[in-house]
Amino acid sequence: MKNFKTFILMGVMTFLMLFIGNLIGGRQGVYFAFIFAGITNFISYWYSDKIVLSMYGARAVSENTNLYKLVERLVRKADLPMPKVYIIDSPQPNAFATGRNPKHAAVAVTTGILEILDDNELSGVIGHELGHVNNMDILIGTVAATFAGAISFLASIAKWGAIFGSSRNDEDRNPLALILVSIFAPIAAMLVQMAISRTREYKADEFGAKLSGDPLYLANALKKLELGVRRNPMNANPATENMFIVSPLAGDKMANLFSTHPSTQDRIERLYEMARK
Repeated sequence: MKNFKTFILMGVMTFLMLFIGNLIGGRQGVYFAFIFAGITNFISYWYSDKIVLSMYGARAVSENTNLYKLVERLVRKADLPMPKVYIIDSPQPNAFATGRNPKHAAVAVTTGILEILDDNELSGVIGHELGHVNNMDILIGTVAATFAGAISFLASIAKWGAIFGSSRNDEDRNPLALILVSIFAPIAAMLVQMAISRTREYKADEFGAKLSGDPLYLANALKKLELGVRRNPMNANPATENMFIVSPLAGDKMANLFSTHPSTQDRIERLYEMARK
């Protein structure tokens, strides 16, 4: 079922790319978009985790660090394969998981998160990310991020095509349609991400709360992260927003309108309800 959802996601994103290609260059545009979609499919499945980690300058941590040992302890408790552990030099407190399956997974945290969370709170955050690994969310999230970036790229080509036209004699081209696609195609890709991500965040929260031993660990961590994200803006790629535990764009009011994450306050209240039960 999880692989089926991944293929549905790839299909929707591929359709968007072919549609944009048709508007950009007719039949030749479709051929170009089809090839581009095939390459994106291949890269997003096999290499998107490396691309995202490289995008944020993530570096692997050694096995003798406290972070690695904490992840190792939680992984053993969850009966999961040990993921690779990375750290990102950023003052914004945040974390994400990536990879195509539990055997090929990676967990990354920022230096900012290590500065403001204690071990219990950090265990709640790592538990949340391991929840994404366990539920196979990491592949879907990473594929969605890669495709959203590719669609934004094609939408940009459509925009400039509408402005400057084409070297070919293409009288059927509608500049207004190209401009509309350049605006709404990235939004459509973002809506797909939103539909996928929001329910998965709740499930990962529940998994992390149970794995860490106390829902309040993660609840307290989310409070600190929400405040820390607002105080420390991050130059994050909007296409990868869905991968982080808290939206790295939370300080941007327009980004909040289309956030791939449910309300942090709502997540905290759910965790408090778990604690009461």
